Amino acid sequence: MKNIFDAHFLKEMQSATANMYRLGWDERNGGNISYLLKEEEVADYLYLEHVIRTIPTGFEAPELAGRIFIVTGTGKYFKNVKTDPETNLGIIRIGKDGSTAELLWGWEDGGKFTSELPAHLMSHIARLSVNPENRIIMHCHPDYTLAMTQVHDIDEKSFTRTLWGQMTESIVVFPDGVGVLPWMVCGNNEIGRATAEKMKDYRIVVWTLHGIYGAGKTMDETFGLIETVEKAAKQFILTSRFEKKNIITDENLVSLAEAFNIDFKREFLDL
Repeated sequence: MKNIFDAHFLKEMQSATANMYRLGWDERNGGNISYLLKEEEVADYLYLEHVIRTIPTGFEAPELAGRIFIVTGTGKYFKNVKTDPETNLGIIRIGKDGSTAELLWGWEDGGKFTSELPAHLMSHIARLSVNPENRIIMHCHPDYTLAMTQVHDIDEKSFTRTLWGQMTESIVVFPDGVGVLPWMVCGNNEIGRATAEKMKDYRIVVWTLHGIYGAGKTMDETFGLIETVEKAAKQFILTSRFEKKNIITDENLVSLAEAFNIDFKREFLDL
């Protein structure tokens, strides 16, 4: 049996959480990540028949029964994951009934998964229905994206179009656009269901005055997706007071999409 502390998925969680905290995206115990793992990669590090304890999830997800995730813990600070992963992270398997989590490793202080695990599971289900290779759901509170939700219309067309227009890379990185939800109470299944519904069409969902939910096939892809949205939002906030002398036009965006051979939400442009 290999040492769990050498596992690539554990190192990825440590690196991602450290970077997100460093960037100010996950203050205090804000933010959470769930990472869908393959059984064979976990079996190299853990005895899968050994269940430490079983925890109700508060949500029925029969579609994910038997699937294994590494998840950040409730009340845990991202800044502590790198030095104390066994307390701040847990590896769980969704039980056969779809409504319990079998703890296979972690949360050594008696803790459990993030309170937003149901929302994560709902989003995993939604994204897997669109892309079976999806493995990451990442939630954080990036400064400029939150600021943008305070001063910008929050319909998806105008929000996406503004982000696309801030820098050349935007439409290349998120051609599917950005889903946006109005302000909602967090940590419950209602916002989880609303997010999952958006996740059928978008890999990024912005929670007004709260944060971002991002999805992807890898940790790097998901982190980079959120990073690019946040960079575009920063450009908007930094320049919104000034007269724009140079802009990216709708025609420019079409040229970019053609040059990179990408599908994009053409209905978000006024052509």
